[in-house]
Amino acid sequence: MKYGIIGAGAMGVRYGAMMQENAGIDVDYIETWEPNIERIKEQGGVSIARDHQNRHIISVNIYRPEEYHGHPDVWIIFKKQMQLAEELERDSQAGIFHSDQYVFSAMNGMGHFEKIAKYFPADHIICGTAMIATRMDAPGNVDFMGAEGSEQMHMARYNNERPDAVVQQVFDDFTKADLGPIFADEWKGMCMSKVVFNAVCNTLCTMFKIQMGQFIAYDGVKEMARQLFDEAFDACERAGIYLIESRQEETDSVIAISKAYKYHYPSMYQDFSKGRPTEVDYINGYIAKLGREHDYVCKTHEFVVHEVHLAETMR
Repeated sequence: MKYGIIGAGAMGVRYGAMMQENAGIDVDYIETWEPNIERIKEQGGVSIARDHQNRHIISVNIYRPEEYHGHPDVWIIFKKQMQLAEELERDSQAGIFHSDQYVFSAMNGMGHFEKIAKYFPADHIICGTAMIATRMDAPGNVDFMGAEGSEQMHMARYNNERPDAVVQQVFDDFTKADLGPIFADEWKGMCMSKVVFNAVCNTLCTMFKIQMGQFIAYDGVKEMARQLFDEAFDACERAGIYLIESRQEETDSVIAISKAYKYHYPSMYQDFSKGRPTEVDYINGYIAKLGREHDYVCKTHEFVVHEVHLAETMR
């Protein structure tokens, strides 16, 4: 199958490059960030490395939406939550979406699938999460974090039905690309498991401007994580959402992932450090909103959201 990736940022490039290099899959990129487009065309592709080693250029097909006349079988979307609605509207007006296409996304936070569902039928939407650390240091310059084979992701259909032929082929292609896909039975619990993880690691690392290895070295991390996890799990359970990991498994995951990616700055900090808005409203803020909708106040998450926005204001 042919794939089109909307967003040639850190994760879009990670997926596209691994699909091209590991599985020989045909990939096109749709991009709207002009400095990125210009740099990629200037250097003849995307410059990628893994853990700062073996940097090389891979050739990519990159287009603005209005320039694109291809017809991928599947779109892969990796945009920031704050940019997604505008991106989808521009893509739609450019006429690049078609009724037979499927779409996959493993963006951070929550709220994006509702936006995607305005343009694609529910049975053509594949929800995903990715425990895959990647950083974009400059336009056209991406660093894959973590050893080869450490990639892991989950996927489930938006309608929660069993995989059809196209969804199974996407799974098989991700497997060939060494992206480590795992099927989940239900998308909300799957996605909230990643949101809850990010609500600890991404947010706290951003507030203190530290790498994940520095974060996990603090003795009080387990207690901090449990406090945030307990609120998040309580809010989800009141909403009838059951995560694919237990509270203890989430805590264990924070420890294991932080040690595995000890030199990694989470994506929220990458945005913060470059003066961009963070996605905290779609992570801790989403948990807090979910809680209030079900008569439960996530006091710690609400406080953390204010702290991050205060830090943004004081940059």
